[in-house]
Amino acid sequence: MVLLQPDPFLNELTNMYEQTKEKGSVWVTLKRSSMKCKAKRKKLENSGEIIDYRCLVRATNSKRTISTALSAKDYLRFQASYATILKAHMNALKKRERKDKKKNTEGDKKQADLKK
Repeated sequence: MVLLQPDPFLNELTNMYEQTKEKGSVWVTLKRSSMKCKAKRKKLENSGEIIDYRCLVRATNSKRTISTALSAKDYLRFQASYATILKAHMNALKKRERKDKKKNTEGDKKQADLKK
């Protein structure tokens, strides 16, 4: 797993979306993390120090995993850029065929009336 700065992370995420446009998936997870092991966190809590939590963002396709850690002040700018990237790459999704229940029941009634 490669820990990147936010801007290079967004560039690599864009590349992942472009590589998997025809076939494949990109998984993105967000998680709260202190970036410290459990023993260090307990030690900081016992001494009364404030633990600085960050947002850990991971993205993976089947071949590569990248990640970045965001502070609270960087998060809003990152979120806006991330939303732009998602909107740009949502066109590769397949439309789902929906069956309208009302049309099916009305169609069935019409067919039944025609048979009589």
